Amino acid sequence: MPLDMSIVGKPSEATRWDYTWKDTALYALGVGAKKDELDYLYEGRGPKVLPSFAVVPKFQPMLKLLAKSGGNMAMVVHGGEKVRVHKPFNASGSLRTVATIRGIYDMKKFASVLVDTETTDADGTPLATTTSSILYRGEGGWGGEAPPKEDTGISVPKETEPSFTIEETTSPEQALLYRLSGDENPLHADPVFAANVGFTQGPILHGLCSFGYMVRHVAKGVCGGDATRVTGFEATFRKPVWPGDTISTQGWLVAPGKLAIRVSVKERSEIVLGNAWATFTA
Repeated sequence: MPLDMSIVGKPSEATRWDYTWKDTALYALGVGAKKDELDYLYEGRGPKVLPSFAVVPKFQPMLKLLAKSGGNMAMVVHGGEKVRVHKPFNASGSLRTVATIRGIYDMKKFASVLVDTETTDADGTPLATTTSSILYRGEGGWGGEAPPKEDTGISVPKETEPSFTIEETTSPEQALLYRLSGDENPLHADPVFAANVGFTQGPILHGLCSFGYMVRHVAKGVCGGDATRVTGFEATFRKPVWPGDTISTQGWLVAPGKLAIRVSVKERSEIVLGNAWATFTA
């Protein structure tokens, strides 16, 4: 049956979240940061905050809205994410996030829900806006409107070598670590739950965890390791990643400050993040 359309376009109440440098460092570890990225892990250096941290304060407000949709939350998977960073996050502080369901769309086998969020600091200064594409498996087919298509104008050029390639192997415990930043879906922890919803190989890595790896790799590939120069990024989640897989990020500099990206799993030669791009300051 269709999801509840009455919740579309109605902003949530602002959700407050107070955080410390331990939250930002935990997130960085969750998306694979190593000791050579100490600026993001050690309070003696701030620490700096990865721009993809924007997905952390928005997660609970988004989840509360999705819970009102009438869909089966056990069948939810993340279809894609877009982030625009307006100002770097402080190492600690107080945040306010408002979430709005932009639309609910019919993809035949799936229902697609687009959720927009806006996060500000305690003074009301905009920090980041995000759009999440959330898929409800088995909830489509009611004859509704198809999801909108947006042309970013950034795509992987054909027959061109990438500007950089970075490969990094995730740990078998990567999903268990990442979930401590707020996404506690048992799909990423419980083998029995994962098998019951169709993932017999075991719990999968969060799409947003692979997303964070991509952003770190962009910072290393074109920003000299300074992730605060990354201002925007997007990807669709095409295939699951399992903890222990090797994530390979390739980037093509297609214009000043614009990067086309492809993320794959080395062991299976599968593209796991597609339609991916990032923008950064020169």
